[in-house]
Amino acid sequence: MSVNITFLGGADTVTGSKYLVRHGDQQVLVDCGLFQGYKQLRLRNWNPPPFKASEIDAVLLTHAHLDHSGYLPLLCQQGFTGRVHATAGTRDLCAILLPDSGHIQEEDAAFANRHGFSKHTPAQPLYTKLDALNCQRQIHGEALHKTFSPLPGWRATFSNAGHILGAASVLLEVAGRRILFSGDLGRPNDLLMNPPDAPPPADTVLIESTYGDRTHPEEDILGELASALQRVCARGGVAVVPVFAVGRAQALLHAIAQLKAQGKIPHALPIFLDSPMAVHTTALFERHPHTHRLDATQLEAMNSVATMVETPDASKALGKRHGPMVILSASGMATGGRVLHHLAMHLPNHRNMVILTGFQAPGTRGATLASGGAFLRIHGQDVPVKAEVVSLSSASAHADRQQLLGWLQSMKQAPGQVYVVHGERGASDALRQDIEHQLKWRALVPEHGSTWPA
Repeated sequence: MSVNITFLGGADTVTGSKYLVRHGDQQVLVDCGLFQGYKQLRLRNWNPPPFKASEIDAVLLTHAHLDHSGYLPLLCQQGFTGRVHATAGTRDLCAILLPDSGHIQEEDAAFANRHGFSKHTPAQPLYTKLDALNCQRQIHGEALHKTFSPLPGWRATFSNAGHILGAASVLLEVAGRRILFSGDLGRPNDLLMNPPDAPPPADTVLIESTYGDRTHPEEDILGELASALQRVCARGGVAVVPVFAVGRAQALLHAIAQLKAQGKIPHALPIFLDSPMAVHTTALFERHPHTHRLDATQLEAMNSVATMVETPDASKALGKRHGPMVILSASGMATGGRVLHHLAMHLPNHRNMVILTGFQAPGTRGATLASGGAFLRIHGQDVPVKAEVVSLSSASAHADRQQLLGWLQSMKQAPGQVYVVHGERGASDALRQDIEHQLKWRALVPEHGSTWPA
């Protein structure tokens, strides 16, 4: 009996990763992500999935970012009752990210209803905080490099992907086939995370391609960040830094702590981390010491360099302060959360700065800022962009074109098929061509909704 994969997300786009693996009447879902970015993509979150949630036997999560895990509360709400397998780090992060996602959706819906800018009456959240809390009991932590059985006749093994805390590649074995899902791969020289493990032998590989068409610059994050913060300090401005609460927030805190220790930026420069989720995530690094590069002294410096802002009142109070200061706040692509209020307040002032720290998916507010947009739509209003916008190209937590190829090349034998996923079409196709021309392997960019043999 054959094994096939249906690409229900993370195909033609970087968001919504969902890969349905079928063998006979058994079905395993690898990743369960939300679509983000363009409206036509976000609307997919509201469409019923092309499968019965109750017929999914198990879910495997590569990591906790919402474009890989954020649909899980809906899946459980729709009738999925099986186990969700993840690394211990991913399980612990999902306990923070998913309820926060539900809470933000409830808040955004309530805000839209109060101010009347939603096209839907009343505006509804995709799911609630309670939905997200209810699905937590189904998430089970698995050890790295230890093979387990998600259901009879299937074997799975997680290995380190180096992207964020708990991020993993997963090898799935069924019916004599070995299928390797890269997940999101980190950079070998990341400031925070250990490098990805070399991939095991596989018949079929799904490789991410977020940066499949470009190479990261040589400049390091410390140099880029120091230069930006020195400029905004000199003019007494406020730097608003949209951050991914998991990964980039901690990397930026670590970088700022190093810059202060080196005297590259003023020791007294106020730093605020305005994201309860990021605050709680930062504390997790102490619980998972073997998954990152930081020692106890560096962890302490990272934890103490910023004032942790948790309550809404404390967040609002930041609006009464004057610069220079730095506000790190989620979300990283400015798709929602508290950062929107800071952007609305500080974008119109030329003394201020917005620092973008990672990939900005097309259709997001972050992408609008990165492309030089003159206005930013926030809460139904067009906010003029007068502040300086800086994109830290060295801050990405994703491997670039050469690093992705290097990871594939380290496989001890060539796979029979490579599927290039999790990238915009141009990036995915560029990597496909490199795989075919440089490695001489079969490679294909699957379309959304298509089914291919594993």
